[in-house]
Amino acid sequence: MRIDELTAELTAERATFGDVVAGIAGASLTTPGLIGQWSAREVIAHLGYWAGRATEAIHEVELGLAAEEDEVEEAGVDAINETVARVARETDVATVRRREEASYEALLERLRTLDPALLSTVLPDGSTLEETIREDGALHYREHADELRAALAGGAHA
Repeated sequence: MRIDELTAELTAERATFGDVVAGIAGASLTTPGLIGQWSAREVIAHLGYWAGRATEAIHEVELGLAAEEDEVEEAGVDAINETVARVARETDVATVRRREEASYEALLERLRTLDPALLSTVLPDGSTLEETIREDGALHYREHADELRAALAGGAHA
């Protein structure tokens, strides 16, 4: 994909996610059990964290640090996700939304200035930078929008 395609995909998938979240009643945003044990607030925080990780991956590649050990591999995805969810549970929805938006905006900005030749850089986990950007960005927003849509269709938190 080209940079403009990556940014367009990310923008579209985040907008779709936002539309799905808009269908959740205010108080229900913090009710556990929407997706697994998580509330919508925790899902929003989760997406913000991973968008931030994609931004960090871009930065690391630009600095030539892609060959170093990845902190996600060391800490473990499940442990990171639980920490993000715990922090989200202790944070008001407005703050969680602002943090996610800041992560998304930072990722878009880094994408817009990224040298396209770097997209094929292989990261420590064996994926390319492009794959990581899509997985932690657009595809991640799509995945959780689909899950939320399914939960809402089942009558959860609408």
